[in-house]
Amino acid sequence: MDPLRITPIPAFTDNYLWLLERGSDAAIVDPGDAAPVERALAERGLTLAAILVTHHHADHIDGLPALTRAHPGVPVYGPAAENIRGVTHALREGDRIEALDVGFTVWEVPGHTLGHIAYVADEPPPEHGPGFVLCGDTLFSAGCGRLFEGTAEQLHCSLQRLAALPPDTRVYCTHEYTLANLAFAAMVEPQRPELAAAIAEVRQRRRRHEPSLPSTIGRERLINPFLRATEPAVAQAAQRQAGAPLAGEIEVFAALRRWKDGFRAPADG
Repeated sequence: MDPLRITPIPAFTDNYLWLLERGSDAAIVDPGDAAPVERALAERGLTLAAILVTHHHADHIDGLPALTRAHPGVPVYGPAAENIRGVTHALREGDRIEALDVGFTVWEVPGHTLGHIAYVADEPPPEHGPGFVLCGDTLFSAGCGRLFEGTAEQLHCSLQRLAALPPDTRVYCTHEYTLANLAFAAMVEPQRPELAAAIAEVRQRRRRHEPSLPSTIGRERLINPFLRATEPAVAQAAQRQAGAPLAGEIEVFAALRRWKDGFRAPADG
């Protein structure tokens, strides 16, 4: 069997549309824009075999009409809890799908939106490398999605669920927010050496015009403050920022999310 390749297609200002390839077949994740997808398919001689959608925001679905017109019959997978025009296979928690000979289990991960889902790939044989998750805007490298529809408790629970995946699981999120997220993480835990190392590494990648993604679950456990709400240093920083006592990890998480909502990263990240 041909190996599976996963590469980012840049779109808009900072989106990544993830292209999965095996042989001459392809799947695309969260196609907010059809034009770069069509260019990539043409340049690589690929046939579109599946579309996977994580949630309903425009920068994740606006390419669907053009892609489904140009590729009639292509299956479009998406969350059953969100009304997304063009979805042919509406998915709920625990559903199983297959794309490009990869099995995925659907997880409902609400918070950013109420119906947000993630696609958790089956753990592959060791010779095929680590597993991976397509997590949309729920988990970012060193960050997480904003609370547009769900609650802090919902998003915290969704993130803790993802954080429990094996540490070598690759994380394919959909925005290049990593440097700004790391700048915030360094404000929360300024003495943490893992953050200084991560900032230096990602700066080098971005200067070479390389994506900072994918990350891994193990890396995120070390650098992502939104996965570290139970750590005393994180809780203390959130409490200082809130200016009031915080009772438990949900309140710490909610305070972190409010803090990040008002945070502006330096110009260099």
